[in-house]
Amino acid sequence: MNVFGVDIGGSGIKGAPVDLERGDLAEPRHKVLTPQPATPEGVAGCVAEVVEHFGWSGPIGVTFPGVVTGSTIRTAANVDKGWVGVDAAALLGDRLGGLPVTVLNDADAAGVAEMTFGAGRGRKGTVILLTFGTGIGSAVFTDGRLVPNTELGHLELDGHEAEKRASTKVKDDKDLSWEDWAHRVKKYLDHVEMLFSPELFIVGGGVSRKAEKFLPLIKGIRAEIVPAELQNNAGIVGAAMAAVPR
Repeated sequence: MNVFGVDIGGSGIKGAPVDLERGDLAEPRHKVLTPQPATPEGVAGCVAEVVEHFGWSGPIGVTFPGVVTGSTIRTAANVDKGWVGVDAAALLGDRLGGLPVTVLNDADAAGVAEMTFGAGRGRKGTVILLTFGTGIGSAVFTDGRLVPNTELGHLELDGHEAEKRASTKVKDDKDLSWEDWAHRVKKYLDHVEMLFSPELFIVGGGVSRKAEKFLPLIKGIRAEIVPAELQNNAGIVGAAMAAVPR
């Protein structure tokens, strides 16, 4: 069964049909740049461009980088603040000609995909997926059950929001070495571990493709730390999973 997933990020919007039996993309994903400013109308147009690239005409799941309750956006840290209060499913559905749309937090989508098809498969206890990108997203699971909208990238770290200290955007903007960035990530993981005592951290986002460059540099964390198996496709897969009629 194929369902379409779209992952809205601070820098890019990507999507593809997903084979939900395999938990993998059914076709190579299509990506466009996130408009700046990332207004609701601007982003909706880009989502439509991604969907129309495939000629898709069925249910669609869409991730959003912020808190989503029902289908209403509650926070918008890395996109335009005009999103707050918007019924995203209604907006996107209207832009897509009435196609059924399901919207959920981006890291929650990636986490559900990793727990079903990836690094968290079969794991009990507390598992935390962290996505490092424009910001830091989080998905917290207890015995496989999601605690939605945790948004742990906004925890305070060294007097700043954690994602302003340890995201991959910060690494790129400040031209940090892998060692310097790994030190910041380690401090962040220390803080999250103190609060939640997880058995497993799954590190996701695009940087998970380069896990060998930084994960070995992170020492002293009690929890096991592994890269996301679905890497940066996890959000697309999780979005598609959320769109399956129940």
